[in-house]
Amino acid sequence: MLVARGQTLVVGLGVSGRAIARHLVREGASFTVADTRKIPPGLDEFRNEFPQVRVHCGPLSEIDLESFEEIVLSPGVDPRSPGLESFWERSRQQGSALSIVGEIALFTRACSAPIAAITGSNAKSTVTTLLGEMAHEVGLNAAVGGNLGTPALDLLHAQPDAELFVLELSSFQLETTPCLGATTAAFLNLSEDHLDRHGDMAGYRAAKLGIFRGAKHVVVNAEDNMTWPDDKDLPVDCFTIKPPQGPQWGIAVHDDGGGKAPWLMHGSRPLMAVDELRLPGRHNQANVLAALAMGTRLGFPLEAMRRVLARFPGLPHRGQLVGAVDGVRWVNDSKGTNVGATLAAIDGLGATLEGKLIWLGGGVGKGADFTPLAEPLARHAREAIVFGADAPRLVESLSPSVPVVRKDSLEQALERAASIARPGDCVLLSPACASLDQFANYMARGEAFCEWVERHLEFREKGA
Repeated sequence: MLVARGQTLVVGLGVSGRAIARHLVREGASFTVADTRKIPPGLDEFRNEFPQVRVHCGPLSEIDLESFEEIVLSPGVDPRSPGLESFWERSRQQGSALSIVGEIALFTRACSAPIAAITGSNAKSTVTTLLGEMAHEVGLNAAVGGNLGTPALDLLHAQPDAELFVLELSSFQLETTPCLGATTAAFLNLSEDHLDRHGDMAGYRAAKLGIFRGAKHVVVNAEDNMTWPDDKDLPVDCFTIKPPQGPQWGIAVHDDGGGKAPWLMHGSRPLMAVDELRLPGRHNQANVLAALAMGTRLGFPLEAMRRVLARFPGLPHRGQLVGAVDGVRWVNDSKGTNVGATLAAIDGLGATLEGKLIWLGGGVGKGADFTPLAEPLARHAREAIVFGADAPRLVESLSPSVPVVRKDSLEQALERAASIARPGDCVLLSPACASLDQFANYMARGEAFCEWVERHLEFREKGA
């Protein structure tokens, strides 16, 4: 059994675990690192970077946890992992003297700048990036990352003079953060995901609600009451894609003298015509409103935020317009790895089309219920083309409502889509599934989509 003299145990050798280790070295802390895998990826690189740090690989039950006063978990490590029971029991007996926390808890201890934090089942990367762009537009030295891009602890070191930290945070990060203390915090939406970690939707929501602990201002979804804080005393702004009620952020028809058109609104105040946005779809209009609410709270001038919105094209693999030819648009939303994200994409794009959606979906469904996809696909889709490991379940869930064709691969699905698409249609890859049955990750899946589409567009534009 490993017996260590250090006071801190870091569990997990992933990207966040290495960021935690770098932070503790900078702080001069004594610590040990553990990973439950016998040979975790990056082990040799870690030992080369931190030759002075003791590393344990294997079950946590082989470690004498009596030697530690604090355990810092990487986000991928479940706080209920086998081997941690004895530490939890000691913690209950000794109170605050012992703690199990995560990387963001270490970040908040060391950070003195304001924090803007974003969570949700879907769209948090888009809102985080958009808010970061707004901060840069007004001249702030803003650091952007967290669950997206650079880990928060590395940001703290790379930009020690940052005037604002804009962080995307996952439920895994939030459940090990006792008090975030954000200046403004947004909970965008909640849909079924990560239930293998959190047990049920109540557990998943409870983890997400950690974003509101210590917050000075919160932004929530008026159409999703699961995003609202349990603390009724928090100052709240809410957004909707409907006409705003009272001081809400929403969308309503406005006549600016050139005719009536949909505008982004804050209460009765018109902010920007919807057709000035580069981001496509109603779901992205909701994302824009959330960013505007947070930016306004942070004191950003409207004109600066409008400039960003007029040029921001969105993120790769998240509602990314790859191109259009013969009146057909091709959209890569490979990041749509759960049903909630795909519902947002289907409804958001479907409502804006002259034609129909041709939906491409499939992969590893993680046990999700696909039946909620049936009704919006029945309204918006010409056909659903499914592939991958859970294609049979998708066929079973969707075929009573919408024409469904099963293919073996994404490439075959794309060929089918090209053969049936008509002017005014949109071919949408938003799989509602993880990619690991046929691709290394969702990025590889999205890149395969883009490469095929670009070849197809070039072929069609040449008139072949």
